[in-house]
Amino acid sequence: MENSDLLYGVPAIAAFLGLRTKQARHRIAAGAIPVFRIGGTICARRTSLANWLAECEARGGGTAGEAR
Repeated sequence: MENSDLLYGVPAIAAFLGLRTKQARHRIAAGAIPVFRIGGTICARRTSLANWLAECEARGGGTAGEAR
């Protein structure tokens, strides 16, 4: 069963955010991008990332990579 909201793996998350994979890995390791794991694979939901980006934008002045 395919879940279109699920981004499975860092490359998919990076593509959604418009980042290079290395940039996404760095920001995930720093805790700046909301993710979870399924087994050993880093995953995220499109809706969660879109909400997170909206929160970053609402705070204004900061970048999406800054910690809350």
